Amino acid sequence: MDSDGLSRRRLLAAVGVGVAGTAGCQSLVTSSDQSSEGSPEPTPTSASGRAASGEDSVYTDVYDEVADGVVSIQVYDGATRPSSGSGFLIDGGYIVTNEHVVSAGDTVYVRYAGTDWREVTVAGTDVYSDLAVIDVDTAPDTTDPLSWVNSRPAIGTRVVAIGNPFGLSGSVSEGIVSGVDRTLRGANNFSIAAGIQTDAAVNPGNSGGPLVDLDGNVVGVINSGGGDNVGFAISAQLAQRVIPALIEDGSYAHPYMGVGLSNVSPIIAEANDLEQASGIYINSVRSAGPSDGVLEGSTGTARVNGVEVGTGGDVVRRLDDTPTPTRQDLAAYLALETSPGDTLSVTVQRDGDRQTVEITLGTRPAPR
Repeated sequence: MDSDGLSRRRLLAAVGVGVAGTAGCQSLVTSSDQSSEGSPEPTPTSASGRAASGEDSVYTDVYDEVADGVVSIQVYDGATRPSSGSGFLIDGGYIVTNEHVVSAGDTVYVRYAGTDWREVTVAGTDVYSDLAVIDVDTAPDTTDPLSWVNSRPAIGTRVVAIGNPFGLSGSVSEGIVSGVDRTLRGANNFSIAAGIQTDAAVNPGNSGGPLVDLDGNVVGVINSGGGDNVGFAISAQLAQRVIPALIEDGSYAHPYMGVGLSNVSPIIAEANDLEQASGIYINSVRSAGPSDGVLEGSTGTARVNGVEVGTGGDVVRRLDDTPTPTRQDLAAYLALETSPGDTLSVTVQRDGDRQTVEITLGTRPAPR
């Protein structure tokens, strides 16, 4: 690591936390401003969050620049303990967080560093991208909104996660971008495209907080943790498409093809006499959907290596001029480049031949 950086152990020691887990809403037993008898005293910090030892680093600089714009969130459902999450201020007086954070109850409170809790209103939510926007009347004068990155981060980009894990507000962890174009689990068997993978520690309560680069720009909105050193964020590219619609209309319309898809695996390729195990196999076509009568799903099955797979379905090779060797590529193109009502040229392999058909995208149906 560069000489101006801190190791993970030294960085966690500097902020006084050393916890691990999975990101998500956290049901609170104690909040960050409560303590238990016999608990160790936290490391003294200055107003800017620096440790009293005076040690400085590039991560301290990022924290100083960004932390005032990060909020703690508590959500009450009237029946159980409040759940918690994180969020961050953007231009226009809005806070970005996860849909699954605010959907945990009916009453939402936010707190900036150094302020009291204040009740807020949810302006819009989108379950399919797991994004939500909170409308705030005012923000502290010292709080600056966070900005988005201009382009997709390169793998290996150093990043910092700031949030409210386990109710510990203003916590920070560091890592790198471990992967891009990840497919995250979404609602109703749909997926969230173009996700960011990181090894920065994210835990329950981090959800909705920012993952930022060392310039303090938001790379993604933290969504979940998948295991040791594996966390995920909704990409800034997708967020910048969804959030303006949530502010304006309270919802976002996702493009929809109306098909069931699988990556072409070796056994699908063998069952369908494909020369290459690449592309996207059409398992099924939804009746009365955009692809009905245009794309073809499975017409039969075959058993290969003890596994039954579909046969006779189209294999999608390109959307417009963009190759689609995997479901992730197709999902990212739809999510970032198209809208409902757009007409796409779809190149498919059908019965051993390549041909191009046209599909007019619909709108993804409402969650059930």
